[in-house]
Amino acid sequence: MREIFSAEETNLMCIYGTGSREALITSLVAGLHDVDDLEMIAVFVSAIEKLETITDDEFADIGFYIADDDYNDGGEET
Repeated sequence: MREIFSAEETNLMCIYGTGSREALITSLVAGLHDVDDLEMIAVFVSAIEKLETITDDEFADIGFYIADDDYNDGGEET
């Protein structure tokens, strides 16, 4: 599956849980009410919109991991 989520969106989704697409959307919508930072609001909204456009099967195929600047794309420490 092509990568449609940014690193920021992926990190946010990992924090809120990736058990199911519907539960994640619900958690993000609830969490959005506590966010004041405009850039963070944009990340929440973008992630929610993208999650709403994919299927549960596509969601299940996503390999979730928290992006870390200390690791390269192959998962090896730099």
